[in-house]
Amino acid sequence: MGTDFKDFTGFINAAQVICKDRVYTDYLRLFAYGTDASCYRYIPKAVVIAHNESEIQQLFTLSQKFNVPLTFRAAGTSLSGQACSDNILVVANAMWKNIEITHNAESIFCDCGVIGSEANAVLKPFNKKIGPDPATLNNAMIGGIFSNNSSGMCCGTKQNSYQTIRSVRVILHDGSVLDTSERAKPNESLSAFMQLHKDKADALLTLRQEILDDKELCALIRRKFAIKNTTGYSLNALLDFDELKDILNHIFIGAEGTLAFVSKVEYECVEDYTHKACALLFYQDLYCASKAVEILARNEDIVSAAEIMDYGCLKAVRSLDNIDERIMDAQEGQCALLVQLEDSNKQGLESKITTITTALKNAPSLFGEEFSLDEKTQNSWWKIRKGLLPLSASMRPNRSVVITEDICFETQTFAQGIEKITQLFTEFNFEGIIFGHALSGNVHFIITPILDDEGESARFGSFMEAMVDSVIALGGSTKAEHGTGRMVAPFVEKEWGKKAYAMNQKIKAIFDSDNLINPDVIISSDPSIHLKNFKSSSAVEDFINGCMECGFCEKICPSKELSLTPRQRITIQREIARLQNKQSPTHEETQLLEELQRDYLYLGVETCATCSLCATLCPLEIDTAKIALQITPNTVSNTAKFIAAQVGKNLPLTLRMAKVGLNLANIGNKIFGNHTISKLSNKANTSLRMPFIPTTMPRSNNYIPQTKHTHSSPADRQVIYFSTCINRTFAPSAQMSDSRTLQQVFENVCAKANIAIIYPTNLEHLCCGKAFKNYPETSSSKASELYATLMQLTQGNNIDIVCDHSACSYELINSIATKQDSKNPPLKVYDMPQYIVEVLLNRLHITPLNEDIALYATCATKKGKAEDTLQKIAKACTNGRILVHEKTHCCGFAGNKGFSTPELNASALREFADFYANTTCKRGFSSSSTCEIGLSHHSGFTWQNLLYLVDETSTQKQ
Repeated sequence: MGTDFKDFTGFINAAQVICKDRVYTDYLRLFAYGTDASCYRYIPKAVVIAHNESEIQQLFTLSQKFNVPLTFRAAGTSLSGQACSDNILVVANAMWKNIEITHNAESIFCDCGVIGSEANAVLKPFNKKIGPDPATLNNAMIGGIFSNNSSGMCCGTKQNSYQTIRSVRVILHDGSVLDTSERAKPNESLSAFMQLHKDKADALLTLRQEILDDKELCALIRRKFAIKNTTGYSLNALLDFDELKDILNHIFIGAEGTLAFVSKVEYECVEDYTHKACALLFYQDLYCASKAVEILARNEDIVSAAEIMDYGCLKAVRSLDNIDERIMDAQEGQCALLVQLEDSNKQGLESKITTITTALKNAPSLFGEEFSLDEKTQNSWWKIRKGLLPLSASMRPNRSVVITEDICFETQTFAQGIEKITQLFTEFNFEGIIFGHALSGNVHFIITPILDDEGESARFGSFMEAMVDSVIALGGSTKAEHGTGRMVAPFVEKEWGKKAYAMNQKIKAIFDSDNLINPDVIISSDPSIHLKNFKSSSAVEDFINGCMECGFCEKICPSKELSLTPRQRITIQREIARLQNKQSPTHEETQLLEELQRDYLYLGVETCATCSLCATLCPLEIDTAKIALQITPNTVSNTAKFIAAQVGKNLPLTLRMAKVGLNLANIGNKIFGNHTISKLSNKANTSLRMPFIPTTMPRSNNYIPQTKHTHSSPADRQVIYFSTCINRTFAPSAQMSDSRTLQQVFENVCAKANIAIIYPTNLEHLCCGKAFKNYPETSSSKASELYATLMQLTQGNNIDIVCDHSACSYELINSIATKQDSKNPPLKVYDMPQYIVEVLLNRLHITPLNEDIALYATCATKKGKAEDTLQKIAKACTNGRILVHEKTHCCGFAGNKGFSTPELNASALREFADFYANTTCKRGFSSSSTCEIGLSHHSGFTWQNLLYLVDETSTQKQ
């Protein structure tokens, strides 16, 4: 057996003993996890989800034993191909979330799976933040931010990982841990490293001396790292520091996971200034903007950021809501600069504004230099900048590949560099857009070649060669902040020269002599590695076709740790489309297609909560839930459609049958105990797909609204109360302290508020249609029936309509919006929390409690941008703390999926119980009875509608 033989089978079998069912070898998940934000497509031999350092250590042992390379990944937002692999992909994110801050937030320890913005959220009360601020800060994780030396909008080279690192904790190829922090255990400390790995320590110090002895090389390194540069390893670590600890802290920065596994990083925290001012400045062309950049660069001590955007960028963002009119009116060739100033106090900020405004008079913009202090305006401008990459990429032609380049020039050659890039676009016939961090001389550009066309592929290869030559000629960096990856690995030697490249090779050899850690990244013997394995771009449904697989959507998805993320669902649809479009598929391709379609039903459809929250984070507002909503009806039999239609027509009977089921479940709870029944039903659900019975199963609702409640006297206002079918079925569980139905509570509150309730006379037949979302015809029929009833009830009068389940309210409001026209007067529909805030609170006397309470905003509430409505109610009703678990976005109960697919609810709420266990909360409030079932089951205390809290704390206003 040769030394090049890679025993993947042996590795996988052994890894399954260590990581159990977290080793994936099925094609669907290999393809899905193989996807990152880069332009490359590599399909790993296996995907391993690692949960702790012990597993990483054992995987390193297996890597050595079976001669199998490992690639580590956290968020997968890297753009240069450094986080994809056709070997073994090890994912370390979900269980690597620990954050610790030191005294006065001087520094922060972050596990590799901590999202950058999560670290900043913890530091916000101290007016601190981490230094690196890439555009992907809301998604990128510390492991990648550190390993790529990501910088971004404001930090430049002054506050990136290299400048703000305090200590690092890594696992080396032999499984040993190196912890450079002051709190390191003796066997993991720097001293232990110097004993156990004396050869590595000596080699690093020898390498440092070689550099110091070569003045020409020293000068080159200093010049190259005076600007942003992530091409090759951090050679400056060997020049800037003489202590081994400092060298080690910095040598792993920008190493892109090729030297060791980065487990934890300690960053020095930097000031997060509370006073900010932004200006969006427009220029006639890039040359004029470049002159303004030169002025801003001369004032870099007081300018936090200057982001350049060419006309193509401005054109790409016009689809965003509430866009600046100047962007809409921009003419061909014009461009913009987004400038930000910061200070710790208002006076200091005003002084900076005056200085910069005066300085920019020497490079006048089209509409003047006016700074805004309005946070909402600033956020809208930054939203444009941060979404530029996916927004621009969405405009690409079919079959094309998104190529994102990232180069840097010295300030004095910035204008010349941009001019050269635009010339190359013309010379090689590529349409490109240009944007970037102008203050740092950092230029990003996007081109979208069709690389399955032989001629265009060759032209792209020539373009890359010419681009690299041009950047080097101007003394620039071919990679500024995205990392070398595979994209410029063949050009590292050309940019650095033979001597410096040899130093890069030696660094790799010191830590990974067997080339088993992320091979072909940074150092590659393949001169064409950057031109291989591009993603194919098969056309799919229009609503997902624009996705560039950036991964912005992933963190909000409730199924991200159970099955697939929105990005992964889209990439699988593309692979299915590719295989379906094969004219003469091989037997293997036919089998793969069948396997993907079969496995997708669970991983992509059943476990998709269809909450659509992914669209709220996507710059293109892509709603991946539509994939499941489109596929499901196609898998439904005609018999099932017939049954659904009959259920819709006979809703009262259906609800009575559902109540019988609830009664039986609660009888079982009384006899055997709710925990026993819940465990038994969970086993039955797993093996027989029978419905799961949560510990807080609702009781049946036997309350029938009487005519006497229709008109309460003396009332000076009316409300039509559409109580949803789910709330007409459910009554509070036996664990709830208040056993009244929601209808009874609303009647009581309205009586105190002098409001008369009108129930639709045919209420028992009514449904908004959401319950039948998998049966479009029945859903549409029920929605139309409800609309007709409400129109008849209002009779053109402006009577309030309230709905008591947020998901149904959202469905109803959107359904009505499609039916309203000039002939039909608008219906005024409120979700219950909105009605409480806008109507009820003003008509009630509230005596707030002194109690900490938990609060959860449903997906519908979030999509309707109404979270503050829940906060207003809670703040009115209690003087205690209002505690929200910010990392729980969608609870995953998803209507009936909490019963049919309970693992989705459990996965989405994995951290939920731990969060509230450390609080004094005894109860929680929301606005969805189905969500409240899952929240109660997983939190250990009861959740009810906020209306119960309002009723408890309110009396009639005198």
